[in-house]
Amino acid sequence: MTVLGIVVFVLGLLFSIAWHELGHLSTAKMFGIRVPQYMVGFGPTIWSRRRGETEYGVKALPLGGYIRMIGMFPPGDDGRIEARSTSPWRGMIEDARSAAFEELQPGDENRLFYTRKPWKRVVVMFAGPFMNLVLAVVVFLGVLMGFGINTQTTTVGSVSDCVISQAEALKKGDTCPKGAPDSPAKAAGLRPGDRIVAFNGRPVQDWATLQSSIRDTVGPATIGVVRDGENLVLKADLIKNQVGKVDGRGNYVEGEYVTAGFLGFTPASGIVQQSFGQSVDRMGDMISSGVESLIALPSKVPDLWNAAFNGAEREPDSPMGVVGAARVGGEVFTLDVPAGQRVATMLMLVAGFNLSLFLFNMLPLLPLDGGHIAGALWESLRRAVAKVFRRPDPGPFDVAKLMPVAYVVAGVFVCFTLLVLVADVVNPVTLS
Repeated sequence: MTVLGIVVFVLGLLFSIAWHELGHLSTAKMFGIRVPQYMVGFGPTIWSRRRGETEYGVKALPLGGYIRMIGMFPPGDDGRIEARSTSPWRGMIEDARSAAFEELQPGDENRLFYTRKPWKRVVVMFAGPFMNLVLAVVVFLGVLMGFGINTQTTTVGSVSDCVISQAEALKKGDTCPKGAPDSPAKAAGLRPGDRIVAFNGRPVQDWATLQSSIRDTVGPATIGVVRDGENLVLKADLIKNQVGKVDGRGNYVEGEYVTAGFLGFTPASGIVQQSFGQSVDRMGDMISSGVESLIALPSKVPDLWNAAFNGAEREPDSPMGVVGAARVGGEVFTLDVPAGQRVATMLMLVAGFNLSLFLFNMLPLLPLDGGHIAGALWESLRRAVAKVFRRPDPGPFDVAKLMPVAYVVAGVFVCFTLLVLVADVVNPVTLS
């Protein structure tokens, strides 16, 4: 099952890469740009076929992919025209001018990438990441609305025996201090398995709403529950207590506590299908969290280094590479959960990978797609300013002049990728 999980993840990875490059390919052809090559993977070619003017193929290493468009950069000072790869990893950047010059053929003068209007170049470069975003959204919606996700519910999982702060509860477990009073939930007669349907006369349908209502209440309260099919109303007297702090997404903030209303029970978790609105909200949270994680990547380097070389514990939110994600994919298929939930978890993993590809490629840095988009937008701005002030057209912006920066960025990416790879091998993230 582990091997099967890894294989399924790799197939999902290959499809994601092919889907990304298909966005570049289709829009490039739509705008008349010649594309000599479309490849999924790197390294030796396993299979390829030529259809028309484009060679389609699969390479040995499923670590990326590329299409090759001619005329990626404008002519150099010697008047030569070159093309280059649009690989999403872009770590192995070709010599931007000399190598691609050999690919030009008679009649290509009007089929060069750099000769297209800036907005068309933006479309071509944005189409790849956009395809990953579309795939992520479709898969997320399908899983959230079709399968559902494991989430906290309004059903009571367990009832606290006494009043104790959450910080103390973490230290002492289920042990109540001598003389500690009964929790309000226990005193009210709340039992495991009760489904709370109302609080203080107001209907509740999700845990977030119920949790917020409890924390905002100190003193008498009524709790509507369904027990063995029977509707009951329990009376409780909530008190102030130290409870775990939650962020805007309802997740507990580790090590931080607040004083709020306390009832004293733990909600049960279950697989709950989400509505379209709930799914959109969750996807918004995922995108926001993804952006925050991307910004925080540099701060993760020390923890990754310690996990890789100093035997430190791997942080739960540590970045993973393809190898680490594949290992997690293998673990997913060994989970002791229904087969449908294994499939759903694997789909969420692939969707998360596609969301990461979108966010990462939109960074306005060469050699990423976002860097080429930024170059096209800058060219458009320069030409617009020149037109307003009746100056000569400055011509196409020579992105090739930024290649020294691209090499530095690519070098940083390669080093970070290697560090993540070592950590994924010697100290991998595992599912608990």
